Parts: sequence; C-alpha cells; structure tokens
Amino acid sequence: MTIRHPEKIHMKSNPISRKPSWIRIKASTSNSFKFTSDIIKNNNLVTVCEEAACPNISECWQKKHATFMILGDICTRACSFCNIKTGKPNTIDIFEPDKIAKTVKELELDHVVITSVDRDDLSDGGAKHFVNVINCLRKECPNTTIEILTPDFLKKYEAKNILSQSLPDIFNHNIETVPRLYPTIRPGSRYFMSLELLYDFKKINSKIFTKSGLMVGLGETIDEIYQVMDDLRSANVDFLTIGQYLQPSEKHSKIESFVSPQEFNTFKKKAYAKGFLMVSSSPLTRSSYNASNYFKKLKATRETS
Repeated sequence: MTIRHPEKIHMKSNPISRKPSWIRIKASTSNSFKFTSDIIKNNNLVTVCEEAACPNISECWQKKHATFMILGDICTRACSFCNIKTGKPNTIDIFEPDKIAKTVKELELDHVVITSVDRDDLSDGGAKHFVNVINCLRKECPNTTIEILTPDFLKKYEAKNILSQSLPDIFNHNIETVPRLYPTIRPGSRYFMSLELLYDFKKINSKIFTKSGLMVGLGETIDEIYQVMDDLRSANVDFLTIGQYLQPSEKHSKIESFVSPQEFNTFKKKAYAKGFLMVSSSPLTRSSYNASNYFKKLKATRETS
C-alpha cells in the first residue's frame, strides 16, 4: 500500500485557512461531468485533475476537458505544495498511449494536455513515453492539438532531444515559485535548470509555443514575481499562467496569503507589458485551465503580431 504523503508525516501541521468568497467552488453533478468521469474510469486512466485536487475539475469536466497524467500516479519527488502521492513508482503501462488516444476520441477533444509525475528512476525521466503518447495521438487523433506539461528532467541530459523527435503544439513546464522558496517548496528541483529546459527546448524548436506557470500566496514578494516574469521572458517563454496556491492538507506548505482578483489583474497587465504573447492570471488559474481556448488565442496572437 502506498501512503499518499509519507514524506510529510513529520512536517509540522499547518491549519488550512478559510477561503475567501472568490475561491469557493461548487461541485458538479451534471450529466456531462459524469460522462467525462465514466470514460476516464472505463479506460483506466489517471488525470491530474483528480490527483492534484484541481479546483476547476467541475467546470472542466462539464466541458469534457481533462488533463491526463502519464507514467503512473506515484511521484519520485516530495514537493511540499503538491497533492500527488510520493513513493516507488509502478512499471510503465506500455498500452497507455493507446488508452489516451481512445479516450481523446471518445471525448472528441480538439486540444489535449498531457502531464506526468516526476520519474527520477527512469534513465530518460519518461521522455520517450511522452513521445510515444504524442505519436499515438498524431496517428489516431490528427485534428487534436497537443500540449505537454513536463517535469524538469533533472540530470536527464538526453530528454530534450528525445522530446524533440515528436513535437507537441505547446511545450509547458511550470516554474512553480520564486527561486528563494525552492528549498522549501520544490526541494528536489533547481530553478535555473527549469529555466534552462524552457530556453533550450525553444532554441531547438523555435516554432513551438512554450508555456510556464507560477503559484502565488506562498510568501513571495511582488518584486520576486516580476523577476520570475523577466527570467521567463529571457527564456523566450510565450505563455504565462499565474494562480493562487491552495493548500491540499495540513501537512503541506502553509498559505501565506490570498491574493485578490485585482492583484491578479495587475500581474496580467505587467506580464503583457513584459512581452508575453498570452497571460492567464486569476485566483483559480491552473496550467491547463481553458487550455484549448487559450491555444487558439495564442495562435491568433502570433499570426497578427
């Protein structure tokens, strides 16, 4: 049996703050939500929507949108913000690419987001499996655009070249937080390695859109947020998402502040001023939230710029 967060048992308890009115979400019982849920369960797939306790799951699944999580549901990292299980991962499901393509067909998706757990146990970090999923989707769902949200592939030096063998439409890797907070929030990762991944992938594949996301409410300063924006623009990132960190349990990092919708709007204006082609900034913004609509807008923006 896998304990969901064995590495967090000895962490101090952080009481979960009461959410402000703009954060509260109602659960859905609609037929569309059940339709999406049933297809995912019947095909024995994992979604980050469920595993990461995404606050937008009701809205997205009503629209038949889901973000698929490949390479299992057990991560080799122990990030203090994340709700995904940590432990020894299971064997890779070699039929997973076919299952995902089948599900995308059934849901009639025009855009799909594929993410994964960190797989530090694999020599390529799982890069080849990403390629297998992309190839299967290109074959079975040729009209569906593809976005991948990858781990950092730390010390997996061939991962970028492997991923470049079969390109997605959007390459996404989340920076997550400001560099000062990495030792406590994202201890298994390195800020500048994440920037390098984004920069190198764009350099190798200049026509690909790149994307990254940032959580706020963890104790970062305004100046630190703006510095991350500058760093991402230096890495030629096209699309930035900014959302409120929400604490999954008392054993996760504490919410230091709830950022107001007005402040998120200020972040959006600042990010556009710094040169991002697309920005999504709101309390409930997540990496794959409204991904299909944003991709269409992103393409249109590039074509007219």
